[in-house]
Amino acid sequence: MQMVMIVYNEAIDMEVMEILENFAMKNYTKITGVYGRGTTSGTHAGNDVWPGLNNILYVACDEEQAKQMLAAIRELRKKLGREGLKAFVIPLEELT
Repeated sequence: MQMVMIVYNEAIDMEVMEILENFAMKNYTKITGVYGRGTTSGTHAGNDVWPGLNNILYVACDEEQAKQMLAAIRELRKKLGREGLKAFVIPLEELT
């Protein structure tokens, strides 16, 4: 199992959620209204000086699903440019 963590500008929430739908990923954790700063996307602090916020999605999935989602995220990054979209893969061990 792997955990895909996707950090993105809230303005592209619909596009990112569409990726999950395309791969039938129904289980995820979404954190909204996150402050952040990126090299290419700039600062998002939800105020007049630095408007906008970020969202974070955590998706636990198998290795093949992770590869497919990452490929789709790369394509979306190409399309959107500097909009602010990053993905990370973390090895996941389920504890019972």
